[in-house]
Amino acid sequence: MTSGPKAVSASSSAAARFLGLRERRRSSELGVGLRLRWGLLGAAVLSASLLVGLAIGPASLSVGVILADVASRLPGLHVGHPLDPLDAAVLWQIRAPRVILGVIVGGTLASAGAGYQAVFRNPLAEPYLLGVAAGAGLGATAEIVYGPPGSRGLLIAAAFAGALLAVAAAYALGRSMSGRDVSTLILAGIAVSLFLTAVQTFLLQQHTQSTTAVYSWLLGSLNTSGWSEVLLVIPYVAFSLGVLMAHRRVLDVLRLGEEEAQALGVNVARVRLVVVLAATLGTAAVVAVSGLIGFVGVVLPHTVRLLIGASYRVIIPLSGAFGASFLVLADIVSRTALSPAEVPVGVMTAFIGAPCFALVLRATRSEAL
Repeated sequence: MTSGPKAVSASSSAAARFLGLRERRRSSELGVGLRLRWGLLGAAVLSASLLVGLAIGPASLSVGVILADVASRLPGLHVGHPLDPLDAAVLWQIRAPRVILGVIVGGTLASAGAGYQAVFRNPLAEPYLLGVAAGAGLGATAEIVYGPPGSRGLLIAAAFAGALLAVAAAYALGRSMSGRDVSTLILAGIAVSLFLTAVQTFLLQQHTQSTTAVYSWLLGSLNTSGWSEVLLVIPYVAFSLGVLMAHRRVLDVLRLGEEEAQALGVNVARVRLVVVLAATLGTAAVVAVSGLIGFVGVVLPHTVRLLIGASYRVIIPLSGAFGASFLVLADIVSRTALSPAEVPVGVMTAFIGAPCFALVLRATRSEAL
């Protein structure tokens, strides 16, 4: 008869398996039909946001004309383009890249936020947690101060490299400490962020002539020079979102706790590393082209969780859809509220997201992931 530590271990494993089965049943309570309805709602909201974003601007275009022009460009439909060349250029060379970039940035930040919240088991975790924002800010500042003027490609590369180096430094610092748990990694990220922010402040103090250019980047913007920024980030974002989607079911198991997940055969350390690196890669890519846009990665995933429950099989894709829609709509407000002037979209998301974040803080007092 088994006794002692072996019995305790066996009972713990059996309890974990029971909890895992119960968790899987609980995560499927939404049912296929309800998940399908939420998916259709997310797709409908995203589609409506896209059409509104394409239609609204200094040169207003009707939704019907936009749909007709899109249909005329599909293979097999030999009809004339309903837009004149000038309006077509505005739509496809100026407005469409900006809207699509908003979809990519908002969807990536929200999905990455859901991934962070899952592995850290904290509804306040967000994509900038491990120093991505500070690293990207320092990289962009160094390029603006020391690089050739007007080199947007170098600015994007410097911000991307700075973000990745910051995360690498946070991981190296976290692993060098005596503990390697979640709290240690978060503290390492905070320490790296504070150091990089101090270096950035020193650079700005030494080169005050570059302050305006740096802050215009830090406040966030979806201004593009065409499709080049969109094409630049697509490979990184596709890889990042693919990894997050592939780990949705495992993230549901992590909600049971580390010991229970390990008893169920989940390599918690590996899953956490893979998910965090994938989410950070996507975040670094979109931050490099858009600047720092806050609150999307923390508010949207938590809002989706409050609406549909705690299953990450649904939270991650819906966070992406609603995050993309939110940023596209916020960008519409930012470029029309004070027209012809433009409010940085990062400022607009802060105006909208800060009150929502306060509500999240209140909700977390009585909620446990």
